[in-house]
Amino acid sequence: MSYYKYLASAVVLSLVATGALLYWGSFANRKLALRVSTTTSLYATGLLDALAEDFGKRCPNVVLQFIAVGSGEALRKASMGDADVVLVHAPGLEKKYIEEGVISEGKIFAYNYFVIVGPKDDPAKITGLDPLSAMSKIYEAGEKGLTKFISRGDNSGTHQRELMLWAKVGLKPKGRPWYVETGSGMSQTLLIANEMEAYTLSDIGTYLKLKDKLKELKALVIHGDILMNIYSSYVVTSSDKKDLAREFVEYLTSEEAQSLIENFGLKEHGQPLFYPASSRPLDELYDAWKRLSKSDP
Repeated sequence: MSYYKYLASAVVLSLVATGALLYWGSFANRKLALRVSTTTSLYATGLLDALAEDFGKRCPNVVLQFIAVGSGEALRKASMGDADVVLVHAPGLEKKYIEEGVISEGKIFAYNYFVIVGPKDDPAKITGLDPLSAMSKIYEAGEKGLTKFISRGDNSGTHQRELMLWAKVGLKPKGRPWYVETGSGMSQTLLIANEMEAYTLSDIGTYLKLKDKLKELKALVIHGDILMNIYSSYVVTSSDKKDLAREFVEYLTSEEAQSLIENFGLKEHGQPLFYPASSRPLDELYDAWKRLSKSDP
């Protein structure tokens, strides 16, 4: 082989090798997207951003793509194959999708409570009542033209719990002039309730996050087992990224994530917006989930 042919061959081989290294280097460093359909309360409070940043330290090549919608829509997206992981708080709906094989490998990772908020002058006189008595009083006050109730009306976990409360007291407010459905997320619904000086049901996390903007509202009913709000994570059965989905679901119950949840919002609001699942016996949480899954409409 002549010198020039040898040189040409060496150049070609060098270019091929360089191209291969660039290709495999690019492949190794490329970002992997993990689609997470989630309830709005986790997203609107900023908790998911904090968790995503921490998860990024463990899996720097993974980009979490959050799809913030109501729990019902989050589960529907899973059934359509539009998500890899689901984060929701609607036990009754979750049970349905588990039985249909849409989601699996569920883990409870956090909880907090729903609260009934309303005008500071409390025209329905519900302050300090149990949740079911409070809903009855709101209905009576609405029928008398004294107040309004603002519902999310979006098949979210919060909406499902609201419907459960009405069902427990045997009342059907839908269609009544004082019952307003927003079809919106929790933040927007709270802002509308504030503007109209009306009652609504909210998760405590979103209420605390927006409290400074809700000058006309106050948390009036904050106690009762029926107000427990349990957040669960699931792997979507049809996902082609199950291993990665499992890794994120496992991360949410890790010591790092649970510590982050425990302290999230503590300095700003004087109390955490969520409680980590690790703060209570897991059997107790799952028993509560089972009870709520049977009661949800």
